[in-house]
Amino acid sequence: MSDPFDLSDNTSNPNSVKPQPDGSSYLTALNEEQADAVETVEGAVLVLAGAGTGKTRVLTTRLAHILNSGHAHPGETLTVTFTNKAAREMKSRVEKILKHPLEGWFLGTFHSVAARILRRHAEVVGLKSDFLILDTDDQLRLLKQIIESHDLDEKRCPARSLSAIINKWKDRGLGPDQITPTEEVAFADTMASYLYRDYQLRLCKLNAADFGDLLLHNLTIFQNEEQILEEYQRRFRYILVDEYQDTNISQYLWLRLLAQKHLNICCVGDDDQSIYAWRGAEVSNILNFEKDFPGAKVVRLERNYRSTSHILGAASNLIAHNENRLGKTLWTDVNGGEKVRVNGLWDGEAEAQLLVDTISDQQLNGHSLNEIAILVRASHQTRPLEERFLRTGLPFRLVGIMRFYERLEIRDAIAYLRVIAQDSDDLAFERIINQPKRGIGNSTLEKLHVVARSGDYPLIQAARDLIDSDELRGRAKTGLQDLIRLIDQWRELHRKETELPILAQKVLENSGYLEMWKKDKSIQAPGRIENLNELINALHEFDTLSAFLEHISLVIDNSERVEGEMVNIMTLHGAKGLEFDTVFLPGWEEGLFPHQRAMDEGGLKALEEERRLAYVGLTRAKHNVMISHVANRNVFGQWKSSLPSRFIRELPDEDIAETSEILASGSLEETNDDLSDWNRPKLGRRPSNWSRLSHSSQQKSNFLETPPDPAPNAFSIGSRIFHQKFGYGKILNVDGNKLEVSFEKAGTKKVMGSYVQPT
Repeated sequence: MSDPFDLSDNTSNPNSVKPQPDGSSYLTALNEEQADAVETVEGAVLVLAGAGTGKTRVLTTRLAHILNSGHAHPGETLTVTFTNKAAREMKSRVEKILKHPLEGWFLGTFHSVAARILRRHAEVVGLKSDFLILDTDDQLRLLKQIIESHDLDEKRCPARSLSAIINKWKDRGLGPDQITPTEEVAFADTMASYLYRDYQLRLCKLNAADFGDLLLHNLTIFQNEEQILEEYQRRFRYILVDEYQDTNISQYLWLRLLAQKHLNICCVGDDDQSIYAWRGAEVSNILNFEKDFPGAKVVRLERNYRSTSHILGAASNLIAHNENRLGKTLWTDVNGGEKVRVNGLWDGEAEAQLLVDTISDQQLNGHSLNEIAILVRASHQTRPLEERFLRTGLPFRLVGIMRFYERLEIRDAIAYLRVIAQDSDDLAFERIINQPKRGIGNSTLEKLHVVARSGDYPLIQAARDLIDSDELRGRAKTGLQDLIRLIDQWRELHRKETELPILAQKVLENSGYLEMWKKDKSIQAPGRIENLNELINALHEFDTLSAFLEHISLVIDNSERVEGEMVNIMTLHGAKGLEFDTVFLPGWEEGLFPHQRAMDEGGLKALEEERRLAYVGLTRAKHNVMISHVANRNVFGQWKSSLPSRFIRELPDEDIAETSEILASGSLEETNDDLSDWNRPKLGRRPSNWSRLSHSSQQKSNFLETPPDPAPNAFSIGSRIFHQKFGYGKILNVDGNKLEVSFEKAGTKKVMGSYVQPT
């Protein structure tokens, strides 16, 4: 195969396609605006593609048209997407239009194309062409090493927080030398930029790069090596970009550099669907397109082929309240359909019941469950829905999110409660023994297992015995002592019949688990906090701890996947790009949607993104939308009045049908409760994933290479023994498997019989 990076003039490339006469069949299926976007092949073009307007068709047809009309051969085009799936779909569609396979073209995600370029020019940034690309776990391990090398406390300076800071800098195209005092953050006494520099040097020595480096190194190469940049500018005569509204600054700079020679860049996107600012996306990239490329043509795709006129009317009126947008109005030539239903309910349980009852009726009427979606703003909203679905037997699937009781932080919290409930739960004790970090590593766990097996009793009893001995010292002993002391305190609270929510709150706070979360700066951390709060809410439904734990077991047992049709439950973020016949939008209340935390952190900019998120939710539906809000929510164990979301007031009267079951108790609009403390978490933060829980039962294999248990009555007072750590000694006292020994060099120590050998 020829070198795909051969930049020589290649007009005789075998992949070149002879032009076909105008009026090619693939053009006849386009509407006027779509055809305009496809046939305008020269100059910068921004295609504002509203939801359901045929964005993918335009992008693939435009690329096929450029090749089919002879404007370029495949190797002269660059097409970037955000997912490999989108890239594969685009390749398949283009080849179907052209009726033959294509080779040698640049099609893929930003990172895959950037990696391809970087491997060819790796030496410019101090790497070799066979450099490794680190995943998240590798990145965190390396950052932990760097933090430790600077004698920093990893508890106060978590690697995950540093990773989030560095990744954010890289998303903005900033290398270590570009971090100004104003860019510095409060991490390790403003040492973040210094640690960033050290991290990059270590990556270079390892011949490695992380995902952020792929684009950052590309920028460094293009900015410092003019000849290399000119080669790629000359090569890429046509550039096509999908989902341009989701690009970050680094991706934006990369595209601008590559497009400067020919200026034939076509970006397809929708500023009204820019919902990933938390991931680094900059909506300003699409808003400023005409400034960045003077004379650019803007084509608006406004004819919607998905939704009814009422749904489009509601969505268009809602998004019109955003000030920072380029502007477009979706329409359809298909009139009629159901109005958007807005339901006011008394509380969250009533909301969940309404959704289940409505979906059950739809199922009886022949509605496919696969074509029904429940879209939530926050993942903690799924808990009451999951339990209601399980109780009624209505099949469902969680898309892109884990079942509530299977989430890492929920598993950890439940493990703490299981330890309180009974001594013999070794799996739960092993899960929480070093969560959060207490200085208890594998060696201490090994000792616990040895003692537990020798005495044939639970790990927690083995821990009590080890604490009373001299087998442990330092952080491990202190950490274990503190944990056992806390467990005893919690059990005393349990015996006094302390209310379950209060007990759980104290456990999570006193254990240090919440403090660990508070220090975490990952994207997932706030959601983890909300899930823990929802767990505390769930505990109000149970009188005893045993009843709750039994309920959890049954829920997990009944949550096995079933075959056949299922209702889809997902977040609004996860639903982007999808469509369903019927969409349910629960929890449209102030503080929940728009989300209070987002507005506290981002102000008006964040509010507009929340509104775009609502717009995305509405436009996922083809035929039916039901919005719901409640007058009362259980927030952190307390019932609070809720105000309907401002987004409901922004829906046009002519497109909605509004009902409420709580007007008899007073109009929702008349509720004036102070909601300033809405969704202000009391709990802390912690990221990571839970996938290793099930391995807890298999960990015994890690402790097989231990000294054999001594025979019964193998030790007696006055016997001489040997201990691997303390050396030779004489037994002073025997209490079962506990020995008091006078060692020749270490003095008198309390040790376990499992760790000594007769001499």
